[in-house]
Amino acid sequence: MDVASLVTVSIILLLLATGVALLTRRLRVPYVTGLVLAGLPITELLSRPIGLDPSLVLNLFLPILIFDAGINTDISRLRSTFKPIALLAAPGAVLSSAIIAVVLKFGLGLSWIPALFVGVILANTDTVSMIAVFKEIPVPSRLSTIVEGETLFNDAAALVSFNLILQVYSTGSLTLLEGIQQLLFIALGGCLVGLVLGYLSIPLFARLDDPLSSLLLTVAVALGTFQVGQFLGVSGAVAVVVAGLIFGNLGLSRNTPASSRITLLSFWEYASFTANTFIFLLIGVEIDLVTLWGTLPAILLAVLAYQVGRILTVYPLLATVRWFDRPIPLRWQHLLFLGNIKGSLSMALALSLPTTLPGREFLITLVFGSVLVSLVGQGLSLPWLVKRLKLSQFSEAQQQVEELQAQLITAKAAQDELESLLKSGVLPKAVYEEMRSSYQVQVATAEKALREFYNRRPDEFDVNSGEYKKFDAIRHRLLLAEKAALNEATRKRIISEEVVRGRLKKIDEQLLKLEDD
Repeated sequence: MDVASLVTVSIILLLLATGVALLTRRLRVPYVTGLVLAGLPITELLSRPIGLDPSLVLNLFLPILIFDAGINTDISRLRSTFKPIALLAAPGAVLSSAIIAVVLKFGLGLSWIPALFVGVILANTDTVSMIAVFKEIPVPSRLSTIVEGETLFNDAAALVSFNLILQVYSTGSLTLLEGIQQLLFIALGGCLVGLVLGYLSIPLFARLDDPLSSLLLTVAVALGTFQVGQFLGVSGAVAVVVAGLIFGNLGLSRNTPASSRITLLSFWEYASFTANTFIFLLIGVEIDLVTLWGTLPAILLAVLAYQVGRILTVYPLLATVRWFDRPIPLRWQHLLFLGNIKGSLSMALALSLPTTLPGREFLITLVFGSVLVSLVGQGLSLPWLVKRLKLSQFSEAQQQVEELQAQLITAKAAQDELESLLKSGVLPKAVYEEMRSSYQVQVATAEKALREFYNRRPDEFDVNSGEYKKFDAIRHRLLLAEKAALNEATRKRIISEEVVRGRLKKIDEQLLKLEDD
């Protein structure tokens, strides 16, 4: 396809995406589901076929999506929910892949290598639809963090597993010990690359006072980290995850000018949205409904297989969380199971299957059909499911508290910015004091109202309305701060481990008693 044709196709896709956005908002249908459905008839309208290029998804779109998720993920929130996330993204993904492979092996008569390929591809989850629903219907922050965290690490786990199976197919053999060594090399090597490049980017970013130059640096870090990881034979996806987390939590510090932070975060939000838009439109373009109809029984078996794999991993694994962390409510587990939606990476990995693999076209059709059923069936029912499970407990009192918190946060942020403008000589002190006093009125008003709220007796909180949960969320953060301070004191040999161990045990007991935020 020449440049002129590519531009024409891009314009058509953008106009179509705009129309889908307007229609889905009116019909209250998930945006990505609408994109896939809109993409189905496109091929018939275009003179030349277009398709989903797996190298484009893996080398351009995937790093953009992962890096955007990384820089927007708060490490403190991720740390507090890391145990259930790690269970779902590591052993959960492996177990689910194995279950899917076994079902397809004996249900469709596939050989082990093709069955394992499809198992890894369909075990991968894409929670773009879930996150979009969460923006419309507030859910507990811990649940949202688990969903986002699983997505963040699940893509990396899928790519690592896919490459291992590809190596087995290419070499003909791989012992268990060799597989474990290769897995550790790929994963830990990716972490190391991400750590090095993430930390190296921070001093460079600090020296750039131009928001546009800073933006170019982040693009180079995101795409370059992935390519460096691939070149070194380690996981580029893991490297981008780590680099994004480091840059988002350390690079974008309070010392970063507000204009730079806004420019960067707005750009990455737009880049991620654009990447998802093109991916899901092209998923619809790739799907041939006639071919799918002929393989419908096999597709339905594949859908059943990945649902069985999900149910046999989510419930048993998350049931064990209560032994070492706050338990995961059963309603949350229902959502994690039923929100098991497939997406772009599954399609890209299917197209990346070796051309010499027997039955490759059938496997691609199998994956495409499963993705279509998932996006349409589960995607359309997801908003109803979230409401049905009554996960949102956003009371009027909670809304008032969050509005006061928003007022307090914005006013203090503006005061911090005024402080830096005064120190840099941009504002004279008289103007600074006048503007700061107006913000101080907002701060005082919000602080007074919040103080009255949090000074209420525990028996005055309505547990069912969510007020008590909001108070518990703050207590949870304070206890984590206490725990971090004790660990730091032990590391510096200020307090003996014996004393710290006893206090940490008490803090852990208090954490386990708290309601889920």
